[in-house]
Amino acid sequence: MDNLLSKEELEFAQHMREFYRTEIPEDIRRRNAIGEELSKEDMVTSMQILNKHGYAVPNWPVEWGGQDWTPVQRHIWLEEMQLASVPAPLAFNASMVGPVIATFGSQEIKERFLPKTANLDIWWSQGFSEPDAGSDLASLKTTAVKQGDKYIVNGQKTWTTLGQYGDWIFMLVRTDPNVKKQAGISFLLIDMRTPGVTVRPIQLIDGGHEVNEVFFENVEVPVENLVGEENKGWTYAKFLLGNERTGIARIGASKVALARVKAYAATTRTPRGTLLQDPLFSARLTKVEAELTALEFTQLRILSTQAAGSDKPDPRSSVLKLRGSKLQQDITELLVDVLGPQALDFVDSREVADGFTTLPPGAPDALKAYFNYRKVTIYGGSSEVQRSIISKALLGL
Repeated sequence: MDNLLSKEELEFAQHMREFYRTEIPEDIRRRNAIGEELSKEDMVTSMQILNKHGYAVPNWPVEWGGQDWTPVQRHIWLEEMQLASVPAPLAFNASMVGPVIATFGSQEIKERFLPKTANLDIWWSQGFSEPDAGSDLASLKTTAVKQGDKYIVNGQKTWTTLGQYGDWIFMLVRTDPNVKKQAGISFLLIDMRTPGVTVRPIQLIDGGHEVNEVFFENVEVPVENLVGEENKGWTYAKFLLGNERTGIARIGASKVALARVKAYAATTRTPRGTLLQDPLFSARLTKVEAELTALEFTQLRILSTQAAGSDKPDPRSSVLKLRGSKLQQDITELLVDVLGPQALDFVDSREVADGFTTLPPGAPDALKAYFNYRKVTIYGGSSEVQRSIISKALLGL
């Protein structure tokens, strides 16, 4: 990639590289690198350090903590962060609700929420998907009926990631049931401590608790918590999802994971040497590595031609989401295959760190990560949805 960057961009990359490795606690980065689940406190600590130095929300307007960077610089900021195994700023805050408020919110709502959102003083949850409205998000049924100076919200959201930590939730709600489904949706902010809000955990196939159901029963929400205009929520949601899909490519994180696969393969003995020297495995590994490099070049091409400050979603982000999520799954599968039976051991990764087992770092979480990453081709818009966007918006089919 260095051959594609200017001298100034290379210097910027070196600065970010040094910052991440000196300012973010090494213990947090190490545990993140081996796949150990980070605590809420870890995430808050990391993001507040980034925000203190102006690196938490560089894609926001400068007046609200952003940086006047080029799209390529923002790519470098994220790439070096992932390569250093620094926990990314909480996506719900930094790349979802924050940009929506900054772009479409009133001055009052910006002042209320943006500083606390950038510093993770507020932990946001996402209230989009419902039991019967996932990929077909516009079919959502959660209602917000206006009564005087408040909305009365009733309904259910599901797959609310890390909702157990949530202070506030940004919601898509139906405010007009008498128009076509996309036209009657609004974007509402709700305090999760409000009476009538109930959060219930969903246990995943890997045994973890990462997602939740959230129920709303006659929840009273002040009308000033509406973002933008009533019934324009679908426009804001498309803007949000465009930001989300670009970040889901996670090229830097995939590089780190692939390097771990190669390191394990190099120490895995076979009758003819190491697994890394096996022609069939080597060909499989090289294919993934080449595809990851091609995706990175594609991302740089997209970034170099993006219009600065545009509030319209770039349909090319669907290409990054489609290929990036599939490569993440491919790499988790490679890791499980390399580790073999060791990948089946769900021993606590702290035991690895304390030396109570001979498993390589990351092995205890290999199969859990494999199961968990089945979701990445679904959230942020399923692969089928991305192919539809690509065929219509890019290929004109």
